[in-house]
Amino acid sequence: MSTDTDKETSPVAQFDPERKKSLNLQDLIEAGVHFGHRAAHWNPKMRPYVFGRRKLIHIIDVRETVKGILRAKKYLKQVAAQGSLILFVGTKRQASEPVLKEAERCGMPYVSTRWLGGTLTNYYTIRNRLKRLEELEAITDEELHSQYSKKMQSQVKRERNKMYRNLNGIRHMNRFPECMVIVDPKKEKNAVREAHKHGIVTVALIDTDSDPDEIDLPIPGNDDSIRSIELIMSFLADAVIEGKKEAGIEHKE
Repeated sequence: MSTDTDKETSPVAQFDPERKKSLNLQDLIEAGVHFGHRAAHWNPKMRPYVFGRRKLIHIIDVRETVKGILRAKKYLKQVAAQGSLILFVGTKRQASEPVLKEAERCGMPYVSTRWLGGTLTNYYTIRNRLKRLEELEAITDEELHSQYSKKMQSQVKRERNKMYRNLNGIRHMNRFPECMVIVDPKKEKNAVREAHKHGIVTVALIDTDSDPDEIDLPIPGNDDSIRSIELIMSFLADAVIEGKKEAGIEHKE
C-alpha cells in the first residue's frame, strides 16, 4: 500500500478545498487522485485504468477517473430524481469524515464508523436496534436518567454513544437503498457482498489494489488521500442534490 509520504507530494499539498464544483483534470491532479498503490500490490484487473508507474507507485489515468465520475453522476442523479435512497459507505479513517459530511449535505443515509454485519441482509434486526437507540436517548435526555445509579448512568451513556456512532447514519433509512456509494470496496468487502445479495447497484472510488469486476460503476482513483475522497464525494453528492431539485423533491441536509 502506498504511504502518506508517497501520496502527499507537492500537487496534493496545493489542493484548495474551495475549488470543488468544476470537474477538470487539474483539480483532480491537485487532489492527488492519480496516485495509486505500490506496483507490487496492484490488481492486474486495474490495468485499463493505469497510466504508468512512478517510483514504484502506479499512476492512475485521470481521464478514466473523469469518465467514472461522469457515469456515476449521471446514474446518481437519476436515482435521486426517482426519490430512491443512496447509501454512502466509508469506514476507513481517511473516508469517515468526508462520507459523513457529504451524505448529510445531500440528505442520504451513511455508514462512516463501522459496517455492522447484516446491515442489509438482516435489515429488520438492525431496525430493532434503532428502537433500542431511541429508548436510550429518551433515558439520557429526560429526568428518568437521574433515577438511575451513577454506575447505571455510565453504562447507559456508553451503550448509547456506541450505538449512536454505528447506527445514527442509517436511522432514517426506512427501506433498502437503490444504490451504494463506497470508498475502497476492498476495505468494505462485507458491504459490497451484502449489496450483491440484494441486487443493489454499487458505485465506488476504487484504487489499483481492488477488483473492478466487483463494482458496477467504478471510479478509479486514490482512496487513501482525504483530499481525493473529499473531492470525489463532493461531486457525487452534488449529483444527488441536482437530481432532487430537478424532480422537485424537497432537499434537507
